[in-house]
Amino acid sequence: MYAARKLMSEHKKYRWSDINYSRRALNLDVKADPLAGAPRARGIALEKVGIEAKQPNSGIRKCIRLQLIKNGKQVTAFCPLDGAINFIDEHDEVVVEGIGGRMGGAMGDIPGVRWKVVSVNNVDLRQMVLGKKEKPVR
Repeated sequence: MYAARKLMSEHKKYRWSDINYSRRALNLDVKADPLAGAPRARGIALEKVGIEAKQPNSGIRKCIRLQLIKNGKQVTAFCPLDGAINFIDEHDEVVVEGIGGRMGGAMGDIPGVRWKVVSVNNVDLRQMVLGKKEKPVR
């Protein structure tokens, strides 16, 4: 009897031991996220980079470095599909979204790359690769 206050305060205190609770309560995932919780973000392409695949695979995955417009942070984004890198030039405006790894991390054999390119200069990258649309001349 009369133990509810003790139970409540202990529960409140020990919840901070739970890593999921503490990260959620302190908004750590949003603070560490370059896109700040948004599903997509626009950025300016800075350079094309080739990233080596992790073992046991081999190959160079075509990626780009870009600077986000909303906060100026630099991220690396993967260019999916064959020859997609050829449609992206420096200073193009690209839209990136999460690559779909677990817990918002990298996926597959591409180390440290958490984003993928969706569109270039407001034209869908997939449509350009398939030849259905052409990249606009700016």
